Amino acid sequence: MTQPSFLVHGHPVYAHTGGRPFDPSRPVAVLLHGAGMDHTVWSLQTRYLAHHGRSVLAVDLPGHGRSGGAPLDSIAALADWVVALLDAAGVAKAALIGHSMGALVALDAAARRADRIESIVLMGAAERMPVHPDLLASAAAGDPSANDLVIGWGHGPRGHTGGSAAPGLALIPGGRRLMAGITPGVLGVDLAACNAYATGATAAEAVGCPALVVIGALDRMASAKAGRALASRLKMSQIVTIKQAGHMMMTETPDATVEALRGFLDLRRV
Repeated sequence: MTQPSFLVHGHPVYAHTGGRPFDPSRPVAVLLHGAGMDHTVWSLQTRYLAHHGRSVLAVDLPGHGRSGGAPLDSIAALADWVVALLDAAGVAKAALIGHSMGALVALDAAARRADRIESIVLMGAAERMPVHPDLLASAAAGDPSANDLVIGWGHGPRGHTGGSAAPGLALIPGGRRLMAGITPGVLGVDLAACNAYATGATAAEAVGCPALVVIGALDRMASAKAGRALASRLKMSQIVTIKQAGHMMMTETPDATVEALRGFLDLRRV
C-alpha cells in the first residue's frame, strides 16, 4: 500500500497509516512519538486504530526516522509543525495521541490551537519533564550511552525480564536498535526541548477538549503522581493507570494501551 506523501515546511514527512489508505474525511488520529524515537513505537496500536474507525497518521517528527528536515528544538515549534501537518494532509480537526515528548507536543497544540484539535491522549507525561544535565550532555554529544539510559529507564520490570506480549520481541534490545538508528545529536535536541518546556501547567489549564492521561504505574521517567497532577489541571480529563507498565506502555502493555484508546476514542468493535 502506498503511504501518503506530505511536505511540511518544504520537507518530506513519513506517516504510517496502519495498513489502510489515509482518508481525511474520516475521524483522524495523529500519533506522536517520544524523544529519539520514530513511528515504529506505535506498531502495536496503529493497525488496530486504522481498522476500527480512525484514519491514522503515525508520523516521524522532523529529523527522525524517514522524515526530512532538522529536529525542532522546542515543544512549541513541534506543536506548530503538527498543525502544519494537518494542513498538508487536508485534515480539519484530529485527535492527537502523544507519548512522552509527543505528549507535551499534543498538550501544547491543544492549548493553543483548540480549533484544530478534537481530543488528546497523553501517555507517560507530566507538567514538567526535566532531564539530568549529564544525560543532556551525553545525548547532545551523540554518546550511545544516552540511548542505553533512555531505554533502560524507560522500561519497567517487564521490559527487563523478557515479558513482551508479542512473541519473539525483546523489548530492551528492540529499543536499543531503534535508537541506534537516529542521527547523532537528535536525542540531545529532543531532550533539551523537553527539559526547557516550563509551561505545561498553564497549557493544561488552557485545554478545552477531552483528554485522556495514560499512566504507567511503574514509570520512572514520568511518575504516576506527576501524571495525576497533570490530569487534575485538565478540564475534561480521564485517567487510565496500567499496573504493569513503565514509561514505554505502548510496547510493554500493548493490549492495555489499545483498550485505553478504544474506550476514549469510541472505536468500533469489529
